[in-house]
Amino acid sequence: MSRINAKFEELQSIKRKAFIPFIMASFPDFNYSKKLLNSLPELGADLIEIGIPFTDPMADGKTIQEAGQTALNGGFRMEHLYDLIKSFRTKDDKTPIILMGYFNPIHKIGAKEFVKKIKSLGVDGLIIVDLPPEEDDELCVHCLASEINFIRLLTPTSDDNRLKSLLKNTSGFLYYVSVAGVTGTKVPVKKSVERDIIRIKAKTNTPICVGFGIKNPDDAKEIAHLANGVVVGSAIIEKINSKESAKEVFDFVKSLSNAVHLV
Repeated sequence: MSRINAKFEELQSIKRKAFIPFIMASFPDFNYSKKLLNSLPELGADLIEIGIPFTDPMADGKTIQEAGQTALNGGFRMEHLYDLIKSFRTKDDKTPIILMGYFNPIHKIGAKEFVKKIKSLGVDGLIIVDLPPEEDDELCVHCLASEINFIRLLTPTSDDNRLKSLLKNTSGFLYYVSVAGVTGTKVPVKKSVERDIIRIKAKTNTPICVGFGIKNPDDAKEIAHLANGVVVGSAIIEKINSKESAKEVFDFVKSLSNAVHLV
């Protein structure tokens, strides 16, 4: 059983929803992201998403775009991502790690080699925004062979016909994008999210986690009532950008996890 599956089984047994923070590798710099990543489990993270900086992040809004560019301007290389994960795994062998990004950097390395590398480091899942099911031979098949969960994005425009394709070869959890747009730009409409989650759950037993547009603990709590988990990224990046102290950023992350876990 993968760490992701084990985590959702554990959470289900105690009737708790998953809090999934997203951070950008090497943002605002390597040392800060390393400290934040290593602190996330004690701040309440059940699973962790790490963004891979990329020059053309088409699904991301201004906040995450700029975070990725800051990391790249600071000299980010894939070796830095590997070092972050390696450091984390020396202290924590239970919390699932999911990488989220785009296919170009992986293609440059070679999909098979990339999957082999991240498997050896202890990565549990991949979310690759620009690889639809029609391109499963590019990367998904290598993930399946290595028992890495390949996690799909579902959107408000994913009708029942499209859902059939999206559910094929997916595992771990489904990432429901709560707004029609890029990250961090709109607030989810509760009724629409609820309607779509009910529709999707009728087709699959895979846990559904919701992200995009969740800005504060109240938003997180509201969405946690509807889904198996809540993903928060832009709001955390914005908190770091506000130049508040690391303690204030960490306190904000803790407030989000508390909101999700109290549902």
